[in-house]
Amino acid sequence: MSELTADVLGLNSVGKVYRNLSYAELFAHETDNAEGKVSANGTMMVDTGKFTGRSPKDKYFVKQAPSQDNLAWGKINQPISAEIFDELYAEVTDYLSGKDIYVLDGYSGANENTRKNVRFITEIAWQSHFVKNMFIRPDDADLPNFKPGFRVYNAAGLTNKNWEKHGLNSEVFCIFNVEKNIAIIGGTWYGGEMKKGIFTMMNYWLPLENILSMHCSANVGKDGDVCLFFGLSGTGKTTLSTDASRKLIGDDEHGWDDDGIFNFEGGCYAKCIDLSAENEPEIFGAIKRNALLENLVADELGNIDFADKSKTENTRVSYPIEHINNHEPTLKAGQPQNIIFLTCDAFGVLPPVSKLSKEQAMYYFLSGYTAKVAGTERGVTEPQATFSACFGEAFLPLHPTAYGKLLGEKMEKHNVNAYLVNTGWTGGGYGVGKRMSIKATRACINAILDGGINNVEFDYTQFFNLSIPKGLPGVDSTLLNPRNAWADKEVFDATSKKLAGMFVENFKKYITDNDDFDFTKAGPQL
Repeated sequence: MSELTADVLGLNSVGKVYRNLSYAELFAHETDNAEGKVSANGTMMVDTGKFTGRSPKDKYFVKQAPSQDNLAWGKINQPISAEIFDELYAEVTDYLSGKDIYVLDGYSGANENTRKNVRFITEIAWQSHFVKNMFIRPDDADLPNFKPGFRVYNAAGLTNKNWEKHGLNSEVFCIFNVEKNIAIIGGTWYGGEMKKGIFTMMNYWLPLENILSMHCSANVGKDGDVCLFFGLSGTGKTTLSTDASRKLIGDDEHGWDDDGIFNFEGGCYAKCIDLSAENEPEIFGAIKRNALLENLVADELGNIDFADKSKTENTRVSYPIEHINNHEPTLKAGQPQNIIFLTCDAFGVLPPVSKLSKEQAMYYFLSGYTAKVAGTERGVTEPQATFSACFGEAFLPLHPTAYGKLLGEKMEKHNVNAYLVNTGWTGGGYGVGKRMSIKATRACINAILDGGINNVEFDYTQFFNLSIPKGLPGVDSTLLNPRNAWADKEVFDATSKKLAGMFVENFKKYITDNDDFDFTKAGPQL
């Protein structure tokens, strides 16, 4: 029980306030409240209802000075008036008032100089458990003096009945007020809205301080060599950065400043579909008490069927990073040596690994090509080709070129190598070819990390002009040049040309009178 008053929490009244509960206390509340069931090995399992992914069309920013001049308005960052925000904020605080609530205080950002203090106010224990897993947990000694710099009010059980009158997309809402340092969520139980909501805000704050915020995972070798893995959900960021031979810095969100790389979070959020101890032993082993499973299917004894996608393809587990034995306890490391752009190519024409020039790195970073994997967002039931700037456009409040400029400056300053790795299809597109094996992808990654890729001969692909190795240890040579893996070479050529055209068309939005971002020569040529 906490002594926090309604006034301090911004509510009209409060019932019982459970602040910063321990894992054991959260487990007891989840059990007593019947919020989930327990798996055979003691891990709490919860369902997020009909929302098993984010609702990107229901995300809004309050349009007001001075933040309105920084925000890139459009389909990603939709405007909402201060008046509508105030009306919904009053509804949210009324809804939460008088209830027993859960308060979790955490840090976003492992660099003490730039981290943000965030307070989450939720109505159910498992959502407090989720953010306890995902954010950096303050020491007990720091909690009495914790002052939130940003507050998230999660009224998951409240829907906006007046959404049509307000001109919104649906009864669900996730609204950010930059000036008031508040976010309000209603109508969805999906915990990922809180995680990605704060990531969105970090993507607003940090670039304005000349710090690059990134949708990437990161790990560090025993010699201090840091590698960044960019990619959208489902491309392999968590899987490939979780490596028994390297310390995990973090699996999803990082900053890059003059000191090096630092994690925003204190935990990991891994996809569970088809998870196995053989293919992903570290993640599989992280599923134990204190972890939180979402939308998994289990039998009466709590034995989980990781292949069961009847609820969603986007089955997930969140866990504190300490569940990965080989993690970097400071959540920080030095300057990176290698950057890997992960793409899940649904067309099956991109090579498993390509070495990029700095100009190509800028091109593919801004293009952010991949496929949305089934279940990650509402309504996506099979992979769809997409371009997502900086491999995370859904979370970028500023114009993509703001992040592109920072990436280019930091790569140049620290002489960083860049690679494009396809974790998608080979031998044909989705439905015809097959998904690249984790084993083959890991062999490509290992060649990058141990420098072996620098000691082989290279060839070039048609249209994309990508530099590809002719041979790599542990990789079938027919895979390295994707054309060789296709039975019908003419269909491959036509498909490759089609995808190249999509790249060219997409990149036109970055070509202006100012040639700072005219990297078209580094991209596909038709």
